Amino acid sequence: MSTVPTTSPTRRPASPAPALQRILAHARLEARVLLTNGEQLMVAILMPALVLIALRFVPVGRLDGVSSIDTAVAATAATALISTSFTSQAIQTGFDRRGGVLRWIATTPLGRDGYLAGKILATLCVHLLQVVVLALIALALGWHPGVGGLFAALPIWLVGTVAFGAIGLLVAGTLRTEAVLAVSNVLFVLFVALGGVAIPTSSYPRLLRGLVDLLPSGALGELLRSVLAGGSFPAGSLVVLILWAVAGCFAVARWFRWTSA
Repeated sequence: MSTVPTTSPTRRPASPAPALQRILAHARLEARVLLTNGEQLMVAILMPALVLIALRFVPVGRLDGVSSIDTAVAATAATALISTSFTSQAIQTGFDRRGGVLRWIATTPLGRDGYLAGKILATLCVHLLQVVVLALIALALGWHPGVGGLFAALPIWLVGTVAFGAIGLLVAGTLRTEAVLAVSNVLFVLFVALGGVAIPTSSYPRLLRGLVDLLPSGALGELLRSVLAGGSFPAGSLVVLILWAVAGCFAVARWFRWTSA
């Protein structure tokens, strides 16, 4: 008596999740990595907090007729933005690139666009945490924020995030990982200490003032001081920051390499 061979049904591969779901999942992963890494957490939270406390009590970076806590908050906001959008993203992306993560992601349903979108969302989530923590510290130090200044700071914050995020990706996508780590940390210190963040550009000698005004850090610092510390609005600084954002995005699209050399 012959038997008819039976065949098991072919299992169809699972279809990928919707694009938005993939991006949100990646954003959660990116944010978790940033917030559970001790070095990244120090750069994102501890360093800006130290800048806030130092500038509140040390007579550096102040403007005539403006409360020291207001100028300290403006400088701290710029420091927090640069630390996360530039330094943290440059370091994390550089190590992802060396480990082959970027090359592997290009072959997954997430894709390169989803990867970048997830990083942007993760950066904004970390920014939100920074704002809450640093605002609580500032309030404890005597800060009395104005609602108008906070709303005016939002578009500046977004443009600054694009500008410094693009610079961070450019560093991560063009240099070797060891160089990315060194360059991103050195530039962070230079941006904050000498690039117009902690010290207003008006405090620099005339020959250096024009140079600092053209830096993204100088433009960001002046803009945040104008809306958070009651200074006059520098339209030229807004143009400079927008130009850095646009040029940075074009540079990333042109020179960013997804694989290590």
